[in-house]
Amino acid sequence: MATTAQIAKSKRRPKFTTRVVRRCFRCGRRRGFLRRFRLCRICFRELANQGLIPGVRKSSW
Repeated sequence: MATTAQIAKSKRRPKFTTRVVRRCFRCGRRRGFLRRFRLCRICFRELANQGLIPGVRKSSW
């Protein structure tokens, strides 16, 4: 879980666009971020397994 200072810092507009820090809106994690869903990989998996993300389901073959 990210600290409140880290989250506040990432919300500020950076001087350069390459410095944008994208964070999971649910837990604040920075690494393993999926842009399409705005979630980290851990939160994505939790919500997908619960069926809360429309159009996503667990694959099996």
